[in-house]
Order: sequence, then C-alpha cells, then structure tokens
Amino acid sequence: MKIKTIGFIPLRKDSKGIPGKNKKKLLGRPLFSWALTEAIFSNLDEVYVFTDDEEIISYIGKNYSWSKKVKTLKRSPENASDTASTESAMLEFSGLIDHNYDIFCLLQATSPLTQRDHINQALQALQKEGKDAVVSVVRTHRFIWSEDGKSINYDYTKRPRRQDFEGLLIENGSIYATHKKALLESGNRLSGNIGIIEMPEDTLTEIDSETDWQIIEQLLISRFKGEKKPQQIKHLILDVDGVFTDGRIVYNAEGEFSKTFDMRDGMGLEIIRQHNVNVMVMTSENSETVAQRMKKLKISDVFLGVKDKFSFLENLRNERNLSPQEIAYIGDDVNDMANMLRVGWSFCPSNATKPIKQIADITLNNASAQGAIREACEFIINYNLRFNDL
Repeated sequence: MKIKTIGFIPLRKDSKGIPGKNKKKLLGRPLFSWALTEAIFSNLDEVYVFTDDEEIISYIGKNYSWSKKVKTLKRSPENASDTASTESAMLEFSGLIDHNYDIFCLLQATSPLTQRDHINQALQALQKEGKDAVVSVVRTHRFIWSEDGKSINYDYTKRPRRQDFEGLLIENGSIYATHKKALLESGNRLSGNIGIIEMPEDTLTEIDSETDWQIIEQLLISRFKGEKKPQQIKHLILDVDGVFTDGRIVYNAEGEFSKTFDMRDGMGLEIIRQHNVNVMVMTSENSETVAQRMKKLKISDVFLGVKDKFSFLENLRNERNLSPQEIAYIGDDVNDMANMLRVGWSFCPSNATKPIKQIADITLNNASAQGAIREACEFIINYNLRFNDL
C-alpha cells in the first residue's frame, strides 16, 4: 500500500513584524512561493497552502494550475490570529481533510532557503529509518552561554579550534515531518522517536525582520550565482515588455492598442534559431498583440499570463529535461530576477531597472526595442562557438 505524503504551508494574512510578509516580493516572487515551489518538485504527493488570505488563494489558483499537487484550503479566523499556535492550525487542517494522509510535512514560508532535497531527506528518514517525527537542524560552531555566565557547549578554559569543534545542532524552523498517528496522539509536530536532518548553516536564518529579509535575499543570490557553469546555450527565453518593446503601451477605448517592436530583433531571433537555439517567450501579460507578433516571428513556445515565472520555468525544465545552464534569459524588471539568477546566462537591456542590472550577467549596450535582443543573439552565437569541438 502506497504511503501518502502531504506538505502543509500555513500562512496568515496579517503579519506584525513585516506587514504583508507572505506576499512581499523576494527576488521578484511572493515569499511563500519559494517554499511552495520546492515542495511541488519534492517527493510529496500533495501540497496544501492553508491560509485566511483570499488574495493568496486566488493567486495560487491562477498561477499553479500546471501542478496537480497544489491545493488551497481556507484557514479559520480563530487559527489565523496572533495567539493561535501552528499546532492548532495543523490539527484544524487535518480534520478538514478527514486526516487523509500518512505523513504530514510542515514547511515554513519564512524559510525560503529550503530545497526539495531537504524535504526528501525528511520523508526518507520517516519511511526508511523508523522515526516517528523529523526536525531540520543546522550545525552552529558558535559558543553558547547561559544568562548566569556558564558556558553551555564548550569548556572555555580549553577553547577548541573551529576545525576541532563539533558545534551544536539548532532547529532552523524549516521542516517538521511526522506520521499521522504521532501527530494525532500528541497534538504536536514532534513526538516519540525523533530524527534529525542537517541542513546547511546558512539556512539558520528565518525571515522575522527586514534585516533577515536582506540577508536571505543575498544568500539566495549567492547560491544561484555559485551554481552557474559554462555550457552551450540551447534555449533563449525572453520577456516581452521592456525587452521586445520599450515598455510603453498605447491604449484606446477598447484597451491595449499597440506596442512597438524592433525589426532587427526579429532578424536576430531568426538567425539564432538557424544556429539551433530554441527561442521561447515568457510574459506576465496576456496580450493578443504579443501573441500576434510572436506568430509573425514563428515562435511557437509562447507562454502568456505567467506571474510566477520561476516556478513555471522549473516545471518546463522538468517536463523537457532541460539543464538551467543551457538556458539564456533576457529580462528587464524584478519579476524576471529569479529566472535570470537561475539560468546559465542572463542579459538585460541598457534601460532595464537598477536591481536587474545589479544581478544580470551582461548589461547590453542597446536599449529595449532598439536592438538589445539582436545584440544578445550575436553574443550567444559567438559564445557557443567554443563548444563546437566538444
């Protein structure tokens, strides 16, 4: 009999430390979407977002329809208050779905550094190591003291070198997994024979303040940049507004009337496809003007109305077995930021926003709708020459 595993992400509409925290954009994406995306691509069978925020429920319904795993459930006002415990939300939720699961995995949106492999490690510990519950921890090499001046985790008279010091394991608030029986009997996320999974030390930071937010953002940028490796570019993904166009839209009484495109960009895309680079378009707008222009350019991979571009690209990569390193991306604003960090090469026009220029691998000399795409195509064609003899 197959064991059913579910992920549970509790979100509250109100947040005292950082107002609207769960919806605030971290690298251009709502905070909660980082944990949600990793849960989707983990070995969990279903992932529930449990919230009292109708805006989040609507956002998920519109932007994650490509995944059958994702579900939302309305959280009661009583269990979304400042005084309500996470355990009370877990038990309320469990009753609402008639306890239809075997393993319950609590994931925290305030831990956006959590990765799918960490979730899988927790599930494995429960299923193969015979644990009743599992908690994620990090190993800190800090020296801990009590308030009454006592050293807790070392002998201060024999201060160890860092390389000789095992350190101390600390909960990082990221993952708590438990069997249904243990949860319902104890009413707690942890009980019985508890196992641990050790996560990297940088995952100790949880977002509770604006300072935490800034630290996490830099850690994510550093992680993505550290994963970039040289590889032949086989796919080019482009945003539309501010990349194909100058970002301006002409409206009439019926709505969107026109956008301005550069013919040189169209020729650049035609040439790059002749060099076996597949071209894709991904935009948050659902524009008939864009659809018609891409049809004219004979681009078949056109994805309109994509708000969470990062999760959409992760799903596309998964379906087509694409390596991030073989993808180039051209964007101009913060909703492109996560994808630009994720792929092998990222470009932005000379008139892109400042945050994008700070993370782009290359800021192009040309502006959007003034040959920026053509310039990027020429770079990719020349870059790929170094792989011809491999």
